[in-house]
Amino acid sequence: MIGRLRAGELHLHLVPDDALDDPALLDRWRALLTEEEIAHVERFTFPEGRRQSLAARALVRTALSRYAPVEPAAWRFRTNRWGRPEIDVPPPGIPPLRFNLSHTRGLVVCLVALGGEVGVDVERADRGRDLLPVAERFFSPTEVAALRALPPAAQRGRFLEYWTLKEAYIKARGMGLALPLSKFSLLLAPPEKPRIAFSPGFGDDPARWRFEQLRPTEHHLVAVAAEAAIAGPVVTLHELPQ
Repeated sequence: MIGRLRAGELHLHLVPDDALDDPALLDRWRALLTEEEIAHVERFTFPEGRRQSLAARALVRTALSRYAPVEPAAWRFRTNRWGRPEIDVPPPGIPPLRFNLSHTRGLVVCLVALGGEVGVDVERADRGRDLLPVAERFFSPTEVAALRALPPAAQRGRFLEYWTLKEAYIKARGMGLALPLSKFSLLLAPPEKPRIAFSPGFGDDPARWRFEQLRPTEHHLVAVAAEAAIAGPVVTLHELPQ
């Protein structure tokens, strides 16, 4: 065990929307960021987007500092060639921490693990109305057929399950939309855990991945993708960066 994170565990850190309107807290979060990060936050047109971006960047710093003797403001990050943020040159003796971020209206989430690739996505449960055209454009034929087989009232909820799981997977791979969403399928048969299948030649192994779905609030759906070697539970931690 390193800090409070055991090998194999996934820790999901959450910041709810009622924290995003405290000016003093926002000022403290801002003080943790680099000038480059602050410039990125300020690029958002609307205040809500700026607050969410600020909270996400503060949250990852304070979350990582739970597991390593590093002050939140001291962490430095880089992005890979597809834009995924990663820890940049960790100090000697720091554990092999991996993280992934997501935010939507009302909730910011940060997933942390020891080693292995991880991805997380959060969406509002009330997002959109007529989502079948989006699925027909971006999802696999298997997923579209499964959606069409559902009653109309159930299609939005299932769409969001697919969407969050697919986003979590491409983020865990670190390649984002460089991976075509139509070339892999999430297979949902509750109460079983979601599984994944790939089109021929996709270049991945379904057995490599595990998926989890959570509803941390009545308004939000969270999906987690992690390499199967990370076999422990998902521990949800409600917190505020200080």
